[in-house]
Amino acid sequence: MGTFRIDNHKNPGENRMTIRTSAFARIAGTAALALVAAWGRPAGAEEIVVSNFGVSANGMPYGVARAKSFFKEEGANVTGILTSAGGGTSLRNMLAGGVPYAEVNPGSVVGAVHQGADIKLISDTVLTVAEFVWAVRPDSPVKSLKDFKGRKIGYTNPRSTSQGLAMLLLEKAGLKLGDAELVRTGGFGEGVAALDTGLVDIAPLPEPLLSEFRSKYRIVVKASDILPPLANVVGVSTPNMMAQRGDFIRAVIRARRRAVAFMTANPDEAGDIVAKDYNLASAVARAAVRNLTTSVTDGIPYWGTGQIYLDGLKRMIEVQRTVGAVTGEVDYGNIIDTQFLPDDIKAVK
Repeated sequence: MGTFRIDNHKNPGENRMTIRTSAFARIAGTAALALVAAWGRPAGAEEIVVSNFGVSANGMPYGVARAKSFFKEEGANVTGILTSAGGGTSLRNMLAGGVPYAEVNPGSVVGAVHQGADIKLISDTVLTVAEFVWAVRPDSPVKSLKDFKGRKIGYTNPRSTSQGLAMLLLEKAGLKLGDAELVRTGGFGEGVAALDTGLVDIAPLPEPLLSEFRSKYRIVVKASDILPPLANVVGVSTPNMMAQRGDFIRAVIRARRRAVAFMTANPDEAGDIVAKDYNLASAVARAAVRNLTTSVTDGIPYWGTGQIYLDGLKRMIEVQRTVGAVTGEVDYGNIIDTQFLPDDIKAVK
């Protein structure tokens, strides 16, 4: 899919077009996201790239950092957040636009490097997949992970994280891939619609979709209960931008770290900010922020500070390998560069 620009959040009525649709259509994909082109970007404004900003929970801290002026206070005048529906597209947007910093899924980084791209993983931003649950209709006979056998399980698209996690769940249940049918739905919102119509028996429900429809469906499996920490998205840059824009990159990482701390201490205020960026009801956004700031998987939080957790990164790469998104060996020492992280989180864990 193409790129959507989210700019000048100070004046949303003047600088942002809002498409109001049904909840299903809005969350179904980035094209139905509430935010498209904007004009009048101020002089000296900077842009970053964040996959699925405005749709998926990973990017929420960037909106908070912008709204609370953390970017500006740290020395990065970030007013524009470029977003797209996938990591590969986001990387292309970063490379084509000369953007110094992007947040994407690690599988797309490794895949791009294997294809010859010169990209470095410079921060580890979302450390788990705790935003995921798998849900059923209230009257479903599916009560536990073992009951996935013989059922139709929704996932978004081939080579997606949701496909890899569905396969990992079957493995955790002691089931083979052929013991259940994985059904492509095209998106999380479409997956909910497929669940309603009976096209699938089980659907992944990530935040903030979970908080919006929690009362309508029954949760069978929570990722935080059954899956280990898996690096969800990471911060990346190119050696060229790292050489030219090092201070900007450091400022972005510091500002995002401040935003995560703010969200933990002030979940309701942060939720109200998220509600505007994600076109959500305030109560829904507050619930999503509270859920994820309190989530801990094996001692690891959902939103990280930027410090790199190598085990979680390796686990996610193996998940991506199972769906064909990653092939070949991975030279982590060559891909990872921690020079832009603050000194207290520079060491790889």
